[in-house]
Amino acid sequence: MRFPDSVLTVLADPRTEIKGDLVRIPFEIDRIVYEQVNVVLKEMGGRWDGRKAIRGHVFPHRIEEHFRQCLAAGEYPSRYEQGWFPTPHPLVVQICDLAGICAGMTVLEPSAGSGALTAEVARRGGVVDSVELDARRAGLLREQGDSRHVIAGDFLDLDPLDYAEGFDRIVMNPPFATGLDHIKHAIKFMKDDGILVSVMTAGLMWWSDRASVDFRKAVDEVGGEIEALPDDSFAVSGTNVRTCLVYVPGYAGGPLQTHGWLRRQPLQLGLFGSVA
Repeated sequence: MRFPDSVLTVLADPRTEIKGDLVRIPFEIDRIVYEQVNVVLKEMGGRWDGRKAIRGHVFPHRIEEHFRQCLAAGEYPSRYEQGWFPTPHPLVVQICDLAGICAGMTVLEPSAGSGALTAEVARRGGVVDSVELDARRAGLLREQGDSRHVIAGDFLDLDPLDYAEGFDRIVMNPPFATGLDHIKHAIKFMKDDGILVSVMTAGLMWWSDRASVDFRKAVDEVGGEIEALPDDSFAVSGTNVRTCLVYVPGYAGGPLQTHGWLRRQPLQLGLFGSVA
């Protein structure tokens, strides 16, 4: 949800204190603007504490990094909508550690959002390409400067065979509603010896539909893993949705189709069209 301009101005003001679990505005603002700020902070999970020593909105978790991402993007995740949720920094570090990202690796972030993962990849020396559906956030990613290339568009519309080579690593926090489609498509951009690590809604661990069952079986066959994350992993981002981490290691051949597999199958691709 977009910040109203007046609220964004107040929260981005250098006098506003955003520290630990507290947001405090120690300067006078118009009453109407204050009411707008109050509504937004409550929607983000804060509660007003009027005690003299506090006089601010208190959150049930540390919020500095979360607010940095929200203010940079100009929007925030409301408790009343299941939309964009920035990846919390501890989870960003966990994903990049699990992927083993180091200097010189090519990395794809196919749902880059406000750049939480791209910033950490770049800090580690990775060469990252980003895809972001929202054109405004894509512009912010370009300004952030972590990515070698930024594509504004739907990742599912990209053709992996437009890339001469696959990526060493893929790290992602895709939209929860279509997460499995994004993960399966992302594997097609991965080198045979690459690694993919993705956040996914925990339902993937037990859903009984054919696509989910087949995917779990395929991940197991290639030595991958789907592991539950703590229930509060996204609490700082305004949601308690249960999530898991999907880890797919490199392999040649097998039930999941890497970039190398696609390159080795030109006749099959020509006869049967796009690969599911």
